[in-house]
Amino acid sequence: MQSDRESFPEEVARQLKTYVYRLIDPRNGETFYVGKGRGNRVFSHIRAEDSIGDELDNKLKRIREIRLAGFEVAHVIHRHGMDDMTAFEVESALIDAYPGLTNVIGPRGYDYGAMHAKEIIRRYSAKPAVFQHRALLISVNRSATERSLYDATRYAWKISKSKAKQAEVILATLQGLIVGAFVADDWLDATAANFPGRANLPGRLGFIGREAPPKIQALYVGKRVPDKYRKRGAANPIKYTYTA
Repeated sequence: MQSDRESFPEEVARQLKTYVYRLIDPRNGETFYVGKGRGNRVFSHIRAEDSIGDELDNKLKRIREIRLAGFEVAHVIHRHGMDDMTAFEVESALIDAYPGLTNVIGPRGYDYGAMHAKEIIRRYSAKPAVFQHRALLISVNRSATERSLYDATRYAWKISKSKAKQAEVILATLQGLIVGAFVADDWLDATAANFPGRANLPGRLGFIGREAPPKIQALYVGKRVPDKYRKRGAANPIKYTYTA
């Protein structure tokens, strides 16, 4: 059952504007989710847990565990009165600051996220790439630590097959640096049949290919992604250096 406290009065919601919030487990004080929104967005997760069955993601499982233990989730408005872009920056910084969150989507704007000082030096000392080929840039910030660079780059993306096939080189990027270069022989539906050992992901594509020739790698690997292709707050991991 929802309590009267699980909504803001209309005049309060209006004054909050865009805000960033944290969901906290009162049993141990741990922040387990960070989000942004307007109005009563902060309370929507509680309502979602009430309305669905047994198929829960990690966030909703945590909420259900808290309630079954006889407690209520603590809702904290971390910052408010912001425009959307400022809220994106605050949300991303908090997601970086709280490891082990149940957020399915990581922080936006990975290129400007938490980095060691040496990584900062390496990135901003690198020369920007000068594209001599039709290049498809794929950010592997989320997956590079889980698989080989090739596997992290090739699977699986919401992308136009006709436009992807126009790419002469596919460049893997990690926090603004180009770290790998590949050539695609074919783009296929992201299914276990086409990519054994991988999950079926309807509506997404992956490619079969190989490392780019050494001359092409020398042009791009270790170079910085030019600023025109790095927009703050952008969530799409795919960028093109060409138009269809």
